[in-house]
Amino acid sequence: MMQNELVILGGGESGVGAALLAKARGIDVFVSDKGTLSDHYRDELTQNEIPFEEGGHSQTRILKAAEVVKSPGIPESTPLIMALKEIGIPIISDIELAGRYSKARMIGITGSNGKTTTTMWLHHTLKQAGVDAVLAGNVGVSPCRTLARRDPQCFVIELSSFQLDVMFRFRCNTAILTNITPDHLDRYDHKFKNYINAKLRILRNQTPDDVFIFGGDDPVLKTNLKDVKPVSQWLSFSATNDAAAKVQGENMVLNFKGLTLVMPVADISLKGRHNLYNAMAVGLAAFSMGLPPEDVRAGLMSFEGVEHRLEPAGVVNGVTYINDSKATNIDSTWYALESMTKPVIWIAGGTDKGNDYSTLLELVRQKVKALVCMGVDNSKLEKAFSGEVSYVANTASLDAAMKEASRLAEPGDVVLLSPACASFDLFNNYEHRGQQFKTWVLNNAKELK
Repeated sequence: MMQNELVILGGGESGVGAALLAKARGIDVFVSDKGTLSDHYRDELTQNEIPFEEGGHSQTRILKAAEVVKSPGIPESTPLIMALKEIGIPIISDIELAGRYSKARMIGITGSNGKTTTTMWLHHTLKQAGVDAVLAGNVGVSPCRTLARRDPQCFVIELSSFQLDVMFRFRCNTAILTNITPDHLDRYDHKFKNYINAKLRILRNQTPDDVFIFGGDDPVLKTNLKDVKPVSQWLSFSATNDAAAKVQGENMVLNFKGLTLVMPVADISLKGRHNLYNAMAVGLAAFSMGLPPEDVRAGLMSFEGVEHRLEPAGVVNGVTYINDSKATNIDSTWYALESMTKPVIWIAGGTDKGNDYSTLLELVRQKVKALVCMGVDNSKLEKAFSGEVSYVANTASLDAAMKEASRLAEPGDVVLLSPACASFDLFNNYEHRGQQFKTWVLNNAKELK
């Protein structure tokens, strides 16, 4: 049995990517997954002669590892992780591993909301300008997968708090923190401060040559950044105050290192206040890469959006259906409701992560005609909004929710799937939920033709 091997816990994209990089670097590696590997990843490990196990962990072997790469989906409280910590075996993320073997510029993006759109929009803008940029992290591939073959000019990496928890020496040359609102509190002892501290880890190891871009209008960031001594160059974006990226009249104005872009807000391809914030973050990050203003403008005008985030799914009988399945927390749903201009039939519910629905009350009163709850346990949602909207329905499947929503909707209304909850009670993930929503709309639109 190997005494000095790298053990990887989790055989998904991050784990297999890490295994491929370790193999390419001549490191003894072993992959262990307590579940079943997908055929694709099993084949990849077999073809690359990387030893692995599935359906359980060989604890004796794992506890002799030199180091462990942990999938972001495995909680710190898992008994195996606790056992590894107790004997002092280092536990890192695939991102941390990647940082050891790359000279690429690292752009890291985190935040409770907007990080996926910002990551993909920035990647689109850089690629369109001819930058050798790789989309990585929570979206795209593990950076390790790319590094097993080559070191690109730049990685654009979406980072979750779970990945940041197990990053220690990794350095973001450009770090973006969009906002912080309560999320995943079930993984942070139900303490918001623990979650905030995880997000702020994106600043670790930055130098005066690096850039930190953050949401200047976010109250949690305003409060918590007061205690942080700036090491890198700090740039904020704001719709209300003077900042490196700001709104002046009808224009968005960006300024950094002698680069200036003045662009009508109406020309930005994605609409809504949340996307204006995302666009400002993208613009500043692109300037930090030295892109000229005309290339930044082109990227901000041509990006087409992210699947499952306020994605139009079709119109049936004069009713517009919008797929916002990616809204797995309260704040995402707040932005979705805020951007609605027509009466809303709102589909919400799923696995509650300790949600406080009171922040949605004012918007719900203004915008929502009826609430359709969709989940195994809808009691908390029903209690929060009964009496606030004219009708609350209780359903336990997507099909039942869609039938009820379409019954309630009139021509000119919007049926908005914006769950404010995780998807794991009825679905594999938010993508599965959003895909089923879109399929239902498509099938019903066909039936009416």
